[in-house]
Amino acid sequence: MAKKKKGKSFSSFLNNPIDFTLLITILLLLGIGLVMVLSASSPSALSESGNSYSYFSKQLIFAILGVIAMSFISKIDYRFYNKFYKHAWVLSFLLLLAVMSPLGKEVNGAKRWIFVTETLSFQPSEIVKFLMIIFYAGILVKDRDKLQLYGKGLIAHISLLIPIIGLLLFEPHLSASVVIIGIVCIMMIVAGCKFTQFLFTGLGIGIPGLAALIALEPYRLKRFITFLNPWEDIRGDGWQVVQSLYAIGSGGLFGVGLGDSKQKYLYIPEPHNDFIFSILAEEVGFIGCVVVLVLFAIFIWRGILIAMKAPDMFGSLIAIGITSLVAIQVIINVAVVTSSMPATGMPLPFFSYRRYSVIYFTM
Repeated sequence: MAKKKKGKSFSSFLNNPIDFTLLITILLLLGIGLVMVLSASSPSALSESGNSYSYFSKQLIFAILGVIAMSFISKIDYRFYNKFYKHAWVLSFLLLLAVMSPLGKEVNGAKRWIFVTETLSFQPSEIVKFLMIIFYAGILVKDRDKLQLYGKGLIAHISLLIPIIGLLLFEPHLSASVVIIGIVCIMMIVAGCKFTQFLFTGLGIGIPGLAALIALEPYRLKRFITFLNPWEDIRGDGWQVVQSLYAIGSGGLFGVGLGDSKQKYLYIPEPHNDFIFSILAEEVGFIGCVVVLVLFAIFIWRGILIAMKAPDMFGSLIAIGITSLVAIQVIINVAVVTSSMPATGMPLPFFSYRRYSVIYFTM
């Protein structure tokens, strides 16, 4: 009688090869991002706390923690996560539900943060993005035979997002909802769902639904109207975008010089956050922006290559999900700061001052 094969021990998962091109790209993006946080945040930090290094020092600590976490997590075989893909959905739901509890705190009109203590806080939506990648990678592998069907394929799997997106919209957090929906759609198409089904569903339900969400919320509608002509309300809602365009235009081909931005001096609100790309454009110019965008393109290229070479569908979908997450956020962030789409709170991966966010992306 043949002996039953033993399952893999946890230690067997700790032996993965490293993609050095991807690793170097991540470290370069992280290093440039830290330099830009230091430059962009110094006036705001000095004005708020009297210490021009306060934002940078926090970002540096979390970047180091992210690299340490990456060095460990990169050694864990991705198949280990397949055992827990169902738990990823449950954990996502509980985290977003916790935002509505007394642990959640409203910041700038939105309740998106969980404050464990006054100094220890995090944004559950950032974790949920990664948990949804694990969940959908697992369930799409499990249901691969149904993916070509419309009802049991596209509709059934998109429906699993409704409770998650519902909680995000309740915060409200439309930008995170758009990112997660985008990631899931890309993963489903790669897994085998028909693109035409997504196209007709998006035209029939997705776009009208997004338009309704914008029209029903006064602040979203105001942002959309401002996007159409930010110069009309240059001292009001159009201020941030207009100042961003001034920064980008001032940079020219080679920039005004690292550290010499004028718009970061309290013209652009919180220039070290979502509008850090405009400070990058001002200080290092078009050439510097191209270098950074090429690095992001290399990241995306290596991610797609890893997905294509993955030995199984689960690994391929994990790689595509993470690559899509970075790609979508870069596209939206750059589009916002260049006034190519309405303003929304979307951090630039590896750059924007979001302490825990820099850990998630580095990992």
